[in-house]
Amino acid sequence: MSDAPFIDFEARWVVVPGASSGLGRAIALELGRCGARVILVGRNQEKLEETQALLPVGRARVVVQDLSSVGVIGSRMREVSREVGRLYGLCYCAGVVETRPLASFEAARFARMIDVNVTAGLEMARAVSRQDVIEPAGGALLFVTSIYAWVGMPGQLAYSATKGAMIAAARVLAVELARRRIRVNTLSPGLVHTPLSDGALRLLSDEQVKELEAAYPLGVGAPEDVARCAVFLLAPQNRWMTGADLVVDGGYMAR
Repeated sequence: MSDAPFIDFEARWVVVPGASSGLGRAIALELGRCGARVILVGRNQEKLEETQALLPVGRARVVVQDLSSVGVIGSRMREVSREVGRLYGLCYCAGVVETRPLASFEAARFARMIDVNVTAGLEMARAVSRQDVIEPAGGALLFVTSIYAWVGMPGQLAYSATKGAMIAAARVLAVELARRRIRVNTLSPGLVHTPLSDGALRLLSDEQVKELEAAYPLGVGAPEDVARCAVFLLAPQNRWMTGADLVVDGGYMAR
C-alpha cells in the first residue's frame, strides 16, 4: 500500500466563491492544508485578504467579484485561468439567507436569492468547467447547500427553494459532465455557527434558538466540521463519487 496521504491536491487550483468568512473561509483553509491552491472569490477585498493571510504564501489568489453580476463571471474566470493556469475545481459557498414566512414573501427579494444562490453558482460551474479552463484530466465541482433543502423549516421558504434547486441541478451536471471526468456533488450542512447563520438566528427568540440547537444530537457544528467533508468530496483521490448529496448535520435528520 502507498504511504501517500489519502487527500492531496498536489497544488491544483480550486475556486472558492464565498471565501471571505464562515464556511467558505474554513473550506479554503482546509483545502490549503491538503495541498490545494485556492482562488478566493467575494465582494469584500479586505476579508478575502484576511483569508489569504491565513494560507501559505503563494497558495492563494484574491478575486474581487460581486456574484450578483452574473454576466461577467465567465470572462473573469477565463482571465484567472490565463493568469494562474488550468483550474481543477469549484466549491461554491456563496449564499444569501433571509428568514421570512410566506406572509412576508417578496418576489424581488426571492429573485436576489435566486441570482446569488442558484444562477451565479451555475454560471460559475459553467465557467470553471469550460474545456479551455479546467484541467484536461477533469476535476470536481461542489455546491454547499443545506439540510433545509430536505426538511421543512418555518421562515425558510425562499432559502430552502434555492438550496433544493442546486441539489437538483447538480445531479444533472453530474450526468452531463461525467464523460469529461468532472465530478459534481453537493454538501448539505445542518446548523453551523457562522456570520451568515448567526445573523438569521438573531431574528429568533432565545427560546427558539435553544429549541433549534437542542434538535442536534451531536450539538451545533463548527465550520471545520463541514470543511473537512467538503475537501473529501473535492479530493482528486475521490474518483468515483458524483451526483451525491452528503448530509453533515450532527444527527439532525436521523431523528
